[in-house]
Amino acid sequence: MEQPAEGTIKIDRLQPGKPQGLVVVITGNGKGKTTSAMGMVLRACGHGLKSCVIQFMKGDLYSGEWDGVKRLGELVELHATGKGFCGIRGNPYSREEHRANAQAAIGLAREKLLSGGFDLVILDEINNAVRHRLVDLEQLLDLLAVRPERVHLVLTGRNAAEEVIERADTVSEVNEIKHAYRRQIEPQPGIDY
Repeated sequence: MEQPAEGTIKIDRLQPGKPQGLVVVITGNGKGKTTSAMGMVLRACGHGLKSCVIQFMKGDLYSGEWDGVKRLGELVELHATGKGFCGIRGNPYSREEHRANAQAAIGLAREKLLSGGFDLVILDEINNAVRHRLVDLEQLLDLLAVRPERVHLVLTGRNAAEEVIERADTVSEVNEIKHAYRRQIEPQPGIDY
């Protein structure tokens, strides 16, 4: 067995006995759900896996991940399909417009999930879209049912439905302890968006 050169660390790449796609839910009221999912995209790229990110509630205001994923090349697709957060003061779009966009996004999600072209599919803010009834819970549960067994599916957003949590393999809750926004510190590029 070859020994690493002095001063270096030998890293073994673990390989699962049987590759299996996971359903991961990242929910809660704290900051970092999308950031965590984007970390999985970065990790997947490191293994040469292809990822598709579909953002359900984002799309009206610039976010750094849009240009960041372009730097990862052809391993990542990102689709910002939303018109912002439905029901947030100042958002100019009607509920009908939000729902139409979310319905188009759920169709796109199904297409990408079943295409055979991706190892990881992230539905960013899908939990919020379900909570606001822009996407029906049954539509999301159907995606979970038809997901190819080797495709990882990550669902982010607050208020994940219990039925989704029950079907997930891994669920993480991000809780806010403290947030700069509460001290009137404006969102910062690279950290908040």
